[in-house]
Amino acid sequence: MDILKTIIADKRQELKLQKQRVPMASLEDSFLFNRKTFSLRDRLADSSATGIIAEFKRKSPSRGLINEKADPVKISKGYVQAGAIGLSVLTDTRYFAGNREDLVRVRETNQCPILRKDFMIDEYQVLEARAWGADVILLIAAVLEKDKVRDLSAMAHSLGLEVLLEIHQESELDFLDENIDLVGVNNRDLKRMVADVNTSIALSEKIPADFLKISESGISDPGTILKLKEYEYRGFLIGEYFMQHDDPVKACRELIEGLQNVENNHGINWI
Repeated sequence: MDILKTIIADKRQELKLQKQRVPMASLEDSFLFNRKTFSLRDRLADSSATGIIAEFKRKSPSRGLINEKADPVKISKGYVQAGAIGLSVLTDTRYFAGNREDLVRVRETNQCPILRKDFMIDEYQVLEARAWGADVILLIAAVLEKDKVRDLSAMAHSLGLEVLLEIHQESELDFLDENIDLVGVNNRDLKRMVADVNTSIALSEKIPADFLKISESGISDPGTILKLKEYEYRGFLIGEYFMQHDDPVKACRELIEGLQNVENNHGINWI
């Protein structure tokens, strides 16, 4: 059994227990459930924005422990102050050492779009995302059937959430429908856990022009971002590169400053 199948099997068991502990009605009563959301799509459409979606995570299946004692509030605030236009927060506990509290605390601290990063396979998780303060959910084509993507994305829209569909290969573009707001190309093969930014480049012209494109994973320098912008990517989800540093905020700030310096020096204006 590959790692992805193992993760999803574990997630199904986890959800079975979670539904017993916290009924749907309790989620809908959350103080965050009816808050006004922030649009990641709108932020990415702003040509003057950095496009950086900075991620908080302590651990990953490909890397193991990355930054075990990291403080989500301190780091997320620093990310935004450094120029990130959005945040991504891992909520999977077993494989990423994330949790509900991380997302809620980051939400209470920041006024920007927040992506709930998890293996979303059930409507219950969409309610969780709304209740915990997320603005965007991630749907991974590699772990879902097309009908399930349609149902989960429609539910997300009914709750005022945006949907980021993550793909890794051209065949998964068939999952796109009217309820998908953003397309993310994961440069990491989730079955082999190997990242290659050329995946985003190869798929760039295959993605319909009316979807804003985000490149995910394997990004660590301004040059890569500039190259991806040439292929009309507007968002750049970066987590492991920042979190592997003793000071993730400093790493984020230096990357964004480096990007802005290169663009200013070359008179680049991405419109």
